[in-house]
Amino acid sequence: MRVFLTGATGYIGSAVLDALVRAGHKVTALVRDPEKAERLAARGVTTVAGELAAPATYLSALRGAEAAVHTAFESSARGVDTDRQAIETLIGARPPILIYTSGVWVLGSTTRPADEDMPLDPAAHVAWRPSHEQMVLSAGANGSRTIVVRPGIVYGGARGIVSDLLKDALNGMMRVIGPGKNRWATVYARDLGDLYARLLEAPEAQGVFHVNDETDARVNDIVEAIAEHLSQRPDIRHMPMPEARRKLGTYADALALDQRVRSPRAKALGWAPSLSSITANVPRLFEEYRRGRN
Repeated sequence: MRVFLTGATGYIGSAVLDALVRAGHKVTALVRDPEKAERLAARGVTTVAGELAAPATYLSALRGAEAAVHTAFESSARGVDTDRQAIETLIGARPPILIYTSGVWVLGSTTRPADEDMPLDPAAHVAWRPSHEQMVLSAGANGSRTIVVRPGIVYGGARGIVSDLLKDALNGMMRVIGPGKNRWATVYARDLGDLYARLLEAPEAQGVFHVNDETDARVNDIVEAIAEHLSQRPDIRHMPMPEARRKLGTYADALALDQRVRSPRAKALGWAPSLSSITANVPRLFEEYRRGRN
């Protein structure tokens, strides 16, 4: 299948790219960094030099695609507007399949296990996401197969929230937002990528899909498992929420969400996580982190 991919060099996007290449799809990736474009081209990926905020730079490549997968997000003051513009561009090109990447933080804290039918109560940090999800889902009325993927907190490799914890542990000081009794919904990067490939290949797949390992690990347990692995135990500091909010803004409350998330629709397609949890795989995650840093 000919797939147009945004965010191919990002954390989630690179995992998706790896899965699509493994599955034999022909990927065209939107890339703005020439050096990164060269690395992708060496793997047989077609690259398009452009900017997410400049649709004219990639519209012709998008129109030739059988599927469009949007994983990119621009971390800037204009990021939300750029995301909406990108969605409008993708919808306007009418690809037969359109996959949009959201996240489980749109659910807010969940008092019971949350499947895809759970009403949304987004954390302030992602209050804009539900409307973007709905834009994609509503576009299914024009004949496209539209899909929203909501990953948990992604782990594996040298990037992301969990890898930052590994880095902090190696540096001797780990910081936990709030009491740390909250549970994170998490998913291994490779497993996340594999779901995207499965979604492309399943003609019945449309709508919302959660993707996480369903271990419901508490943040304190994750931090403790990481700390115990090192010969020199790092200090662990719990940052009070008022301080965390002053330093991190709405991101602090997102990290402090207590979430139990379920992925029944992904499982119905035959998807299952190959890595069952963070706490059970700390040595592997440290090895991936070191390899990725090098």
